[in-house]
Amino acid sequence: MNERDNNKPILFVLSVDTEEEWDWSGPFPQKDFSVTNVAKLADFQKMCDGLGIKPSYFIDYAVADNEEAVNSLKSAITENNCEIGAHLHPWCNPPFYGYVSEEQSHVVNLPLEQVEQKLLNLTKRLTEQFDVVPRSFRTGRWGIDGKVLQLLVKHGFKLDSSVYPFYQNNFYSCQGASYNPYWPDLDEPLEYGKQRDIFEIPVTAGFNHDNFALCEKIYRLISHPALNWSRLVGIAWQTHLLRKSYLSPELFSADEMLSLCKTMLKKQPPVLHMFMHSSSLIDNNNSLVGNHNAYEYITNSVKQLVTELQKHADIQFCTISEAAAILQQRERH
Repeated sequence: MNERDNNKPILFVLSVDTEEEWDWSGPFPQKDFSVTNVAKLADFQKMCDGLGIKPSYFIDYAVADNEEAVNSLKSAITENNCEIGAHLHPWCNPPFYGYVSEEQSHVVNLPLEQVEQKLLNLTKRLTEQFDVVPRSFRTGRWGIDGKVLQLLVKHGFKLDSSVYPFYQNNFYSCQGASYNPYWPDLDEPLEYGKQRDIFEIPVTAGFNHDNFALCEKIYRLISHPALNWSRLVGIAWQTHLLRKSYLSPELFSADEMLSLCKTMLKKQPPVLHMFMHSSSLIDNNNSLVGNHNAYEYITNSVKQLVTELQKHADIQFCTISEAAAILQQRERH
């Protein structure tokens, strides 16, 4: 099985939210957090180099402001084997404006003036530490709106990756957004637009049936809070009637990710976009994997998925900005 779009390879992107670790059950910290997980990225980058993967590291202020973490990361990267992007965690990114609530931990819920000042500080620190001006961006904890997207354009960003398809909570929504790359509308970023200043590359998500639009409607229905008592989402997953999956080694096994990719390949996607958090590379309470051999679990899942995927499709590894450039060039031709 080799499902291609006019013999054009499918682009494979791996993005890593490169950030602090702490106990998520506690408050959002402005200080006293650890970034020891970044030390694991040297080995992780070597693993990626061996596979041909070119990670895109979305780095937050906590990491960029820690000299030991920066030096550890700089020792592992070269000009051509990865990309440095910006990742805005409002709680640990100065200037500070007091206590950060669950709602305020999402960038889209902050006053625009606060977002701009934090973004400028983050960009400045990343430029100082890595000698590169970041042009790709992801909000902390996902979600994008018109005011933030327009702010990114104002400050020279060319690519956003804050859309988390098929998901919503009490603080933001990405439902109805495309699961493929697109030019977003500057007022309604979840919709297609005519502007050509900033590109959106969502992470890969989907269902175990081809008709994603219908699956999303059904999933919204069975996951409604009023139906929590019924446990319909769990029943649908266990019986394979309906499964929503994300291309993330933290959240799903290699076999589950491969199943998602096979469903996606039927739809001839231009990009497969895997994502993860650097904090999941070490055993800690913040790791989505758990407290036992997290690094081995993550890296083995990535290796297994990539090895199997290459048997089913022509894959081209690239950073997220390289993917955007390739897709835009294809669009012109």
